[in-house]
Amino acid sequence: MPASAAEVELRGTLFLEDGTRFDGPGLGAEGRRVGEVVFTTGMAGYPESLTDPSFRGQILTFTYPLLGNYGVPPAHAVDLYGLPLLESGEVQVRGVVVRGTTRPHHWASGRSLGEWMREEGIPGVEGVDTRRLTEHLRAQGVVRGVLDVRRRDDRPTDEELRATLRSAPTYAEERFMTDVAPRAPTVIPGQIGPLVAVLDCGIKTSILRALLDRGLSVLRLPYDHEVPARWDGRRVHGLLVGNGPGDPVELRPTIEELGRPANRGLPTLGICLGHQLLALAHGGSTFKLKYGHRGQNKTILFPDGRALIMSENHGFAVDPASLAGSRLQPWATNPDDQTLEGLRDPSGRILALQGHPEGHPGPQEAGFVFDRFVERVKRRA
Repeated sequence: MPASAAEVELRGTLFLEDGTRFDGPGLGAEGRRVGEVVFTTGMAGYPESLTDPSFRGQILTFTYPLLGNYGVPPAHAVDLYGLPLLESGEVQVRGVVVRGTTRPHHWASGRSLGEWMREEGIPGVEGVDTRRLTEHLRAQGVVRGVLDVRRRDDRPTDEELRATLRSAPTYAEERFMTDVAPRAPTVIPGQIGPLVAVLDCGIKTSILRALLDRGLSVLRLPYDHEVPARWDGRRVHGLLVGNGPGDPVELRPTIEELGRPANRGLPTLGICLGHQLLALAHGGSTFKLKYGHRGQNKTILFPDGRALIMSENHGFAVDPASLAGSRLQPWATNPDDQTLEGLRDPSGRILALQGHPEGHPGPQEAGFVFDRFVERVKRRA
């Protein structure tokens, strides 16, 4: 049920570019937003999903039928390193589509999902048959849509919404880095261990926290910054590039930096978008998936027969054939569609996973990847 009386007075509409329309009670803030419509199959972790910068520019559909039962942490909550408790300091999605919401019943909740969305200016629609919408996206592939939330006596026509879509830039035309990447280099306080550089394309705070928890110091760099050999008198001993939104081929500065000879000796870890960028830096190519992998129950298989369950959020994948002759070797695959899930070089200096070993939300079975990276960094220090 809607979280507040104010939301009962709102109506929401999701209109897809193929003409499909979904109507229901409005959720969150009034407004009209255009974005790529995607779905996630996670059963929990909606605060983390909504604040994941990889969802920038997208309208997120939750397949799980009831959200909001444990609310949202208080505003401006931070961890012991001063990082946002969630995956970034704001809601990143353009809009939200859900089957239903409920009032929170949890001691740590600071506000409801609807209240949070309203504070952040994010519109949403509930009461939608998200099963039908998800089946539509799986059959047709990712499409653009417009989400409109306003007073119930002021409903938009299909032609009005279609015109909004025609005038809006496509997902591929948008540039998200200025919204999600830091403006200047910073060292995160809290550790005095070996220093690693992070090329930040919109990285989740959980990835940074995974490094800090393992005793590393972190130099957070803008995605287009050169990786320095030293920073403030300290030597850089490792390099990580993580997740972020958009098409990886558009991040030419990051790709070029990853391929720069000066960085070839650094232990390097790529996660999600970072996996794709490392492949591109070594001469590979990427392609867009029909509807992406977004959820917390994605299986990956390793050559030795091991299988892991991972959290994933990506709409692009690496073409394994494009890496023939490069130094990178396939390391893991997705058994559902055979897409590439991991890369490494023979020496072990480079490791990359398409999924999220830090979880949040989701399992952390692949956390050993951080341990391997940290071990090589400390060995070099």
